Amino acid sequence: MGNVLATSSPVPPPAVPGPGSGLVSVPPGFTMPPVSGLVPPPQDRAAEEKSDQLPNPGTFEECHRKCKELFPIQMEGVKLTVNKGLSNHFQVNHTVALSTVGDSNYHFGVTYVGTKQLSPTEAFPVLVGDMDNSGSLNAQIIHQITNKLRSKVAFQTQQSKFVNWQVDGEFRGADFTAAVTLGNPDILVGSGILVAHYLQSITPCLALGGELVYHRRPGEEGTVMSLAGKYTAPNWIGTLTIGQAGAHATYYHKASDQLQVGVEFEASTRMQDTSVTFGYQLDLPKANLLFRGSVDSNWIVGAALEKKLLPLPLTLAMGAFLNHRKNKFQCGFGLTIG
Repeated sequence: MGNVLATSSPVPPPAVPGPGSGLVSVPPGFTMPPVSGLVPPPQDRAAEEKSDQLPNPGTFEECHRKCKELFPIQMEGVKLTVNKGLSNHFQVNHTVALSTVGDSNYHFGVTYVGTKQLSPTEAFPVLVGDMDNSGSLNAQIIHQITNKLRSKVAFQTQQSKFVNWQVDGEFRGADFTAAVTLGNPDILVGSGILVAHYLQSITPCLALGGELVYHRRPGEEGTVMSLAGKYTAPNWIGTLTIGQAGAHATYYHKASDQLQVGVEFEASTRMQDTSVTFGYQLDLPKANLLFRGSVDSNWIVGAALEKKLLPLPLTLAMGAFLNHRKNKFQCGFGLTIG
């Protein structure tokens, strides 16, 4: 009887593992649920790795720039500037300044932007030159050698004599920036200035770095070192630089799209002096109006107003500074065409 049942009952086929089942055996007619959702696709993993990377902290020289840009620039006399674009890469400008305190002057400037486009707002090389009516020249050449390496050469002449010249090299890594500047090197005399900067991102918000300045000339040489820290939040930036020469701290806060405020503290060990400056910038885009104001602990009050006279290519600028302690007042007026 057992033999009859054994021969009449079909033998079930062996279980075949379903797709994605691995080492787990699956009964016939069943399949394992898909597990592809448990492993992120390659593009998602790349996005996660990119978000985990620390951002580039920028350059050491830009640590206090965000706050300093809020302060008005002192103006005196009358200034007229005419900008003329000759092509997409070439621009010239003429500037006439009439002063009641210093000498009146005329400046002719040239700007050339190359064809190496790295972003919608950046193209290299960049050549900038400015010459006044006495023959003094200021010139800069900036070039992006690679995606991470940038170089700059600048020199200044006073009439027919070289006064200053320097060479800069800047390397921007994924989460750090290193820069070296060599100023007025003279091998024969044995003089020059060497400046080294380094800024490293510690967290997505915190960056730490330092500056080393070495100067040498016949009979004298020395080194000055300073440390810096910058904390960047969504709407404010706090920066502190402290070293042998003193301390420099700035706080920048973006209150709204129209209003920005900043506070700057400076202490000099050589001058034995400290100062605090409060500044703000009010931007009214619908009125094409930009206003900057400042007041410091020396009771110097300053203000500057810029107004774009659209649809004409004209920009009107007015500024005034009042020193209450010295009872000194300065004001200026400027017009930019183009």
